[in-house]
Amino acid sequence: MNKFYVTTPIYYVNSRPHLGHLYTTTVADTITRYKRQRGVETFFLTGTDEHGQNIERAAEKAGIPVKAHVDQIVAEFQEMFPQFNLRFDHWIRTTDEYHQQGVSALWRKVRENGYIYKANYEGWYCVGCNGFLSEDETVPGKDEIPVCKTHERPLERLAEESYFFRLSALQERLLEYYESHPQFIRPESRRNEVLSFVRGGLNDLSVSRVSVKWGIPVPDDPKHTMYVWFDALTNYITAVGYGNEERGGEENFRRLWPADLQLVGKDILRFHAIYWPAFLLAAGLEPPRTVFAHGFWLSGGRKMSKTLGNVIDLTVLRRHFSADAVRYFCLREMVFGHDGDFTYEALIERVNADLADGLGNLSSRTLTMIHRFRGGTVPTAGAGATDETREQAADVRRVVEQSKLDFEREFDDYNFSRAIEAAQGAIARVDKFISDLKPWNLAKDPAREADLDLVLGTAVRTLRQLTVLLVPVLPESTRAIWEQLGEAGDPAALAPASLSWQEPDGLRIGDVKPIFPKLDRKIVMDEIKKEESVTAGDATAPTGPGATGPGATGPEAPAAPPAEPVPGVAYINIEDFTKVELRAGEIKTAERVPKADKLLRMTIDLGEPEPRQILAGIAQYYDPEKLIGRKVIVVANLAPRKLRGFESQGMVLAASIGEEGRPILAGFIEEVPNGARLR
Repeated sequence: MNKFYVTTPIYYVNSRPHLGHLYTTTVADTITRYKRQRGVETFFLTGTDEHGQNIERAAEKAGIPVKAHVDQIVAEFQEMFPQFNLRFDHWIRTTDEYHQQGVSALWRKVRENGYIYKANYEGWYCVGCNGFLSEDETVPGKDEIPVCKTHERPLERLAEESYFFRLSALQERLLEYYESHPQFIRPESRRNEVLSFVRGGLNDLSVSRVSVKWGIPVPDDPKHTMYVWFDALTNYITAVGYGNEERGGEENFRRLWPADLQLVGKDILRFHAIYWPAFLLAAGLEPPRTVFAHGFWLSGGRKMSKTLGNVIDLTVLRRHFSADAVRYFCLREMVFGHDGDFTYEALIERVNADLADGLGNLSSRTLTMIHRFRGGTVPTAGAGATDETREQAADVRRVVEQSKLDFEREFDDYNFSRAIEAAQGAIARVDKFISDLKPWNLAKDPAREADLDLVLGTAVRTLRQLTVLLVPVLPESTRAIWEQLGEAGDPAALAPASLSWQEPDGLRIGDVKPIFPKLDRKIVMDEIKKEESVTAGDATAPTGPGATGPGATGPEAPAAPPAEPVPGVAYINIEDFTKVELRAGEIKTAERVPKADKLLRMTIDLGEPEPRQILAGIAQYYDPEKLIGRKVIVVANLAPRKLRGFESQGMVLAASIGEEGRPILAGFIEEVPNGARLR
């Protein structure tokens, strides 16, 4: 059967919907539209994870019953996604009865196969991760209490009776599976991380709690509640009928499973690439075909947070930008699998440059000229045109057909940004064709009517091809262009490969309206800033050790008197300092830059999917080969710049010694992981 089953993570309902939720769901929705347009039966699952201690505590803090709290947050998710034109086939909730039936069925099967046993457990537990953490997942904290690397907060020491999953018994089977299924974990850099972790040895996993009540009880032992990740991960099979009849039972499960693509954020890759396939293998089930971990959205080069004031408010976002504009930006701006930078200013620039001046301009100018010069009827691209015009028109068709092939190839490999680049290349080519042939001048010369028809006919047919091609990326806008072209039906029902260059002779085009009105950056940003200033007072003060004020863990501390400034020191405040992102990196390669005595070109691993290329003026003091493997400190959010034809994507820190200013690279005495942030 030609099917495609795609999932997002189910979103944890301890907080409101945010940009990360929107992004993953947008990618899944885009892939679903792409597959369906090509005749593939597609099933798109999303939903909410509603159990665990975090949820209990959030409800307690809000002073409402847990289910009432959960229902409020779920309603916000379900209201938000349609506002951005996101359409899923099923919304699963882990509080659904059929899901609980399926989870219990999986537990029984895994236990029956000998992979679950009962014992006592003591360890460091992270409420944010909903799990016990190993030493490599923590950093030292105050009073010998470790801190979670992901959530940056102290752990809790717990000791209790627990059921355990024999994860250690599946280590070799997992490694064999990774080896025989190289596309299971993507991108490659994430696959390497998982391989390294599993090769380092796996410990058995605690999969139940007696101190948490908000969850699914363990079959035949209800004093235990299932580990929230065992519960949550199982949604991908219960939603398609595993262990229950409500979702189609065994028949539907066998029809759709295994999932073809499971989209996750890189912070939950370990759960999906190690625990999840291990649970499935223990139950005798096949793992999904691909788990793809995407990056994080930063804002202005920094992690989004209310404290920094760089959070993207989804309500504000939708109020000022169309769903298609947001969708386009997300797919075009972030290289899938890498981190991306999301700011309102960048979104405005992308909309104006790519959409208003790109596809929107091509649509407007082409259809306006057909109204003006041919009475609104698409001309037959006929004989009689000059050789030069025919050659250029043939080249446009060649470029468009190649861009369609490139778009499909990149999209099939989840390279959305490159796929869109291919389509933009075709838009640029036909724009040049129109500008070079100047149909407004051809219209003045009766002897060049055939050339005018060929130019207009080629332009409108190119627009038609690109409109159908870009349906998954711009579903609302392409439908609007399709209607202006005078076409009937839905462009989403047409496969790009099926379109002919002979169509649509004689078609009457509709009224021409702007598809992507140009945005006035100053006006839009002023309006957004006004809205943000109104809501800024709602942000709560920071909490945790050392915090004071509302929400603090201890009594409010008196304000300390300001310190006396030191003469001659140009002070900055903490907000200025946090703008500089310092990260630990390892030099992977180093070489001298040709015809530059002082420059070295290095690639440095900052814990990102790809190493950074950074140039530094240290060639007179360091041999390139001796730098390989050295740990350095990098300014990671410095704007890139060109040096001797090479782009430098950051700056390596060094002390300046002596009158000649000899550079001494800054580094570390203790071992620090690549990408660790300096604070």
